[in-house]
Amino acid sequence: MSVTVDRELLPADRLGLKTVGQVLKHLRDRSRIVVHVLIDGKEPNVDRLGSIRKALVAQHTVSIKTADPRQMASQVLSEIESQLDEVDRLKNESATLLKRNQIAPAIEKLGGCFTTWEHAQEAIQKIAQILGLDLRHIKVGGRALAELIDDCSRQLRQIRIALEGRDFATLSELLVHSMTSQCAQWRDAIRFLRGVIVTA
Repeated sequence: MSVTVDRELLPADRLGLKTVGQVLKHLRDRSRIVVHVLIDGKEPNVDRLGSIRKALVAQHTVSIKTADPRQMASQVLSEIESQLDEVDRLKNESATLLKRNQIAPAIEKLGGCFTTWEHAQEAIQKIAQILGLDLRHIKVGGRALAELIDDCSRQLRQIRIALEGRDFATLSELLVHSMTSQCAQWRDAIRFLRGVIVTA
């Protein structure tokens, strides 16, 4: 039986790796992210992760695909950046529609903004986790990135409250001013994280 990682044979025996779990830890210790695993040609059932980790590599053919965390993080940041361009457009259109009292189409456009803002937050938190960064110690524009994320959550709550209360004047104000500066801060955060990835 054998273990291949990114199509190359891994000498598990020589490295003292007896279980799938030990192989996965070995890869993690070498700053690789496991993105796909096949055991005997099949994808393992995620509900049985405990028993999969204990599986003896000598009794199975294990094929693993990995990714470089920095490269993966860079791709995700590029994706977030292009989504933020789209959010800016949707946010501005939504604010314009609100001023024209075209509520339904304004709210429809706003739905896409919410999804992207929330996705951007989650992605940045995951990237920081993958790269071992503490968001409380990363400063963007003099503020901790953790504060920026909290700020965004607060502003999204204010937008929801304005929506639920049908307070479209406040909603328009939040979109034009607060979220415009929020998007600019997200871009600063992305640029900063890119710099961290390059120097890591």
